[in-house]
Amino acid sequence: MTSVHSPSVRLKKLEHGYDMDLPFYATSGSAGMDLMAALTETVSLKPGERALIPCGISLAIPQGYEAQIRPRSGLAFKQGLTVLNTPGTIDSDYRGEIKVILINLGQETATIERGMRVAQMVIAPYAQVKLHEVSEFKEEDLENTRSKEGFGSTGLFSIKQSIK
Repeated sequence: MTSVHSPSVRLKKLEHGYDMDLPFYATSGSAGMDLMAALTETVSLKPGERALIPCGISLAIPQGYEAQIRPRSGLAFKQGLTVLNTPGTIDSDYRGEIKVILINLGQETATIERGMRVAQMVIAPYAQVKLHEVSEFKEEDLENTRSKEGFGSTGLFSIKQSIK
């Protein structure tokens, strides 16, 4: 089901993707469309190996939107296959083939075959901002801010657990 604000995205099948299904939403509540491997031969990934998997399509994404490439949770959990550079961004002005960087973080060799659903793609709006360099932040910029440390500076447990 599409909403009133759903953008239209033009898709071009490439020669090696001629017989592939188009990306699709697996359920009516899916945020991401499944992407398939448009391989000409099977790829085997040993633990720790990565490969660039072609999807056999290119997109014309409207300006103001991007395609985010994300792992499929079942592949990640069951086989240790995940997407590097996650989420990968496909910019609105890119017209090349959509490809997925897969890595095997599992214990066993993983096999990727033609037509296998290897990732999901979410189309999302973005904003381009104007940066303004300053020598110091204004007082209003410092209200309700966190520590400069970042990387775990808010702790491991919820605030309720920390208060106990």
